[in-house]
Amino acid sequence: MAPDSIRKRYLKLDTATVSDVLDALDLPNQGLAAEFAPYPASAGRMAGRAYTIRGKMARYAGSGDPRKMQAVDGAGRGEVTVWSGEGRGVCFFGELIALGMKRRGCAGSLVDGGIRDIGWIARQRFPVYARYRTPVQSIGRWRVTAWQVPVDMPGATRKRVRVSPGDFVLADVDGVIVIPQAVTEKVLVEAERLTRKEVRIRRELDRGATLEDVLERYGHV
Repeated sequence: MAPDSIRKRYLKLDTATVSDVLDALDLPNQGLAAEFAPYPASAGRMAGRAYTIRGKMARYAGSGDPRKMQAVDGAGRGEVTVWSGEGRGVCFFGELIALGMKRRGCAGSLVDGGIRDIGWIARQRFPVYARYRTPVQSIGRWRVTAWQVPVDMPGATRKRVRVSPGDFVLADVDGVIVIPQAVTEKVLVEAERLTRKEVRIRRELDRGATLEDVLERYGHV
């Protein structure tokens, strides 16, 4: 399937449905920690292939981090930049980097740290899911060490979730889920099938069917 088609189809799905499909495929630990939230709250759904960036808390001299700029310059259309590195109290980027990523066609950012300039980023309609908000910049405090390598993010049902370049990231009001690249298309097709089933169940409930009726007919969903 074409990458853009996959992304658009995932944007019509709920993370909860995708999580159920991953459970059925014996991939039960793909959800990220509850701390990840949309910034702004109205950011909406986010979906795309993972472009990973890894960093660490570190004191350093200078007016900026050139490796951060190199890393961002590699991100492309339809990708979600996944920033790892367990930020503590600092933001990983603000409005200007977000604007640059949007102009490159990126689909959003997932940040294991902080975000700032939220009001300005909201005007760009560039979705960001992060662990916290903060006005404190990363310069001199946090730096990029590598990109397009496997990274670990805080998990919901296990301590860490591995995210590799090319894995698929889906986020909505329920949270963030990571779909391994090898099963991205399989999960998409099954989640669409399950979504159609849920639509039929809701329709029958609206028409007066009892919960017992629909469970007997469709089973648990």
